[in-house]
Parts: sequence; C-alpha cells; structure tokens
Amino acid sequence: MKAVHFGAGNIGRGFIGETLAANNFQINFVDVNETIIAALNQRHGYEIELADESHKRISVHNVAGINNGKGPEKVVQAIATADIVTTAIGPKILKFIAPLIADGIKARQAENNLQPIDVIACENMIGGSQNLKKEVYSHLAAADQAFADKYIGFPNAAVDRIVPQQKHDDPLFVSVEPFKEWVIDEHQMANPSLKLTSVHYAPDLEPYIERKLFSVNTGHATVAYTGKYLGYSDIGSAIADPKVLQQLKRVLKETGDLLIAKWNFKRSEHEAYQQKIIGRFENKYLSDEIARVGRTPIRKLGYDERFIRPIREAKDRGLDYTALLETVGMIYTFDEPQDTESQKLMQLIKEKPIHEVIETTTGLKDETLISEIEQSYQKAVAKHK
Repeated sequence: MKAVHFGAGNIGRGFIGETLAANNFQINFVDVNETIIAALNQRHGYEIELADESHKRISVHNVAGINNGKGPEKVVQAIATADIVTTAIGPKILKFIAPLIADGIKARQAENNLQPIDVIACENMIGGSQNLKKEVYSHLAAADQAFADKYIGFPNAAVDRIVPQQKHDDPLFVSVEPFKEWVIDEHQMANPSLKLTSVHYAPDLEPYIERKLFSVNTGHATVAYTGKYLGYSDIGSAIADPKVLQQLKRVLKETGDLLIAKWNFKRSEHEAYQQKIIGRFENKYLSDEIARVGRTPIRKLGYDERFIRPIREAKDRGLDYTALLETVGMIYTFDEPQDTESQKLMQLIKEKPIHEVIETTTGLKDETLISEIEQSYQKAVAKHK
C-alpha cells in the first residue's frame, strides 16, 4: 500500500512514518527540506531511537521523498494513487498544502480512481482534519466536492508523542519517547476497512483530543512558561524545580476536574494518566528547549486553545481555574528572542493597554475573565521585578 505524508520533520519520521512503515506502507514524504528529501531518496530508509535506558533502534524502510516546492506535480500524482494521506506539519501550514491535496483529488477523479481514501491531519489542534477539509474544498468546484464527499474522508485524529528538538550528523536519524498514542475518529472515515495496527479507532474522538490537549499540551506549556518565568532554559531543569512541578500538578488538577466533569472519565484512571504524563516530562532523555516548547505564545493563547478553552469551560461549570490563570499571566511575560510570535506579543504589550492585548489575543468577550487574566499578568510582572 502507498502513503503520502506531508512533513518529513522529526515527528513525521519519528511517529507517523514509523507507524505507517510498521503497517507495510510505502511512504512518500513531502517536504521542502531538500537535505532530508535527498537523503530519503538516496537511502530509502532511516532509523529512530527510543529515548530511554534501552536506546532501542527501529528501522524504517520503503520511504522516498518529494520536494513539493520543486515538484508539485509529483505530489499530485502520488496522491492520485495513494491509499492514505497524512500530515504532521503544524496547524498553520495546512492551508498551504490544501491546493496540492485538492489537485490530487481531482487527479483521482480524472483517473476514475474510486478507491475510498482518508486524509488525516496529525496536528496538535482540535478538528485538524476537518479544518484541512474546509481548506481543500475551497479549491474544489462543486462537481469535485461531490466526488470528494463520496470517496475522500477527513477523519479527525489525536496524536501524542514527545519528539524533542535535536541535531544529529545523520539528517534522518531521530530520537523519540517510547510512549505514543494515535486515535482516529472512525465515524469520519471514507475507508473504514483500512485500519492501522497500534492506532486506536474511536466512535467519538473529542474526549481523547481534549484529554490530550488539556493534559499533555497544557501541561508541557505550563512547564515551559513557568520555567522561563523562573529563569530556566530547558524542560528538564525546569521540572526539577519543586515550584514548576507544583504549578504543573495544580494545572493538571484543574484540567482534570474539567475533563472528568465533561466526559465522565474515571478519576482513578485519569489521575494515573496524569502521573504518566508527569513522568514523561521528567524523562531525562527527553529534555527539550523551553524556547521551542513555548514558541508561538499568541497561538497558544487562542480562544479554543490549551489554556483559554479550559478556563472558559471551568468557569461555566463553576470549577477552579486559578492555576490556569496564573500560567496565562506568565505567558504574557514570555520574552523569547528566537520566536517571532513572542516578540510580536512583547511589542503589542509595549504599544497597547494590556486589557486590549488580552482581548485581542484570546478572543474573549467575557470582561470578568479578561480582568482576571489582566490581574494575573500584573501579579506576574510585579513578582518578576
């Protein structure tokens, strides 16, 4: 079987690619990184290593690469004959690959390829595949959309594996944590007969997506922003500080109470899940740079993102969100020269009243919440001096 995967970075190779290869797929990685694409085409394989005491090596075979900047027509033809299409490129990049996927769908129709296929966005966002679908459909005429409605699925997915920033002499080698979780919404699949081993298929994906987003992503970001606030530069050093660890536990308690109330997770099972997450962050083989984990703070402050959404929903249910508020206050102090979005946020704070900046970045209309975040920010600034 053939797979087209957008994104030949560490997550693409170290998680999605590994899983597809283990299911006997030939994989065409699509990327603009010519070094990686050339290496894939030269060697047709690479190794990943588990970041733990075992340092187990896993070989991935039957891979090739396409530079979509140089050969978009090759990407279209690959999609025309593919059995599955996946992405791991970042939420903001989805709209840029949508025209290629749309052209691939048109090519399938032109070649009368009636084999159903699923396009799965493996991104840290809620509703990633359906978001990609909207972008793709904006490039399809009515007749093409009718064909896609029948033969192309866009099932949402939740993915979880920590792949830290890393550099190796071998551009294809990647170190990943042993833990991995990939959940797909089976109700949105066009081809439910094609199911991958080691992937979980759920009748309702939303609980899994929110559990991951509000636990792993909110938690990881909490360690990053609290750590940066206290002067640390990497996750491992930060979480070793009892103050950072305590802040993480307080945040996970608040998001956990929300998830349990909303989705009826068993408290004992969810608390065990949280302990596993904390252990993953403490893994000495996985320490990542705070600059990378905390990057794009404006996106992470979004209305439906990992902090503001649980704050909104906790408030609606009368649940505590004190620690979440404290963390958000620290995000507005995240001054990271390496990150353009951080610098944009710092500039906004210099030029405009903080109340207005909070309203703009979070999308909130609730004056009570905006004022609470403003108070949290002011406390963070006062303590920082």
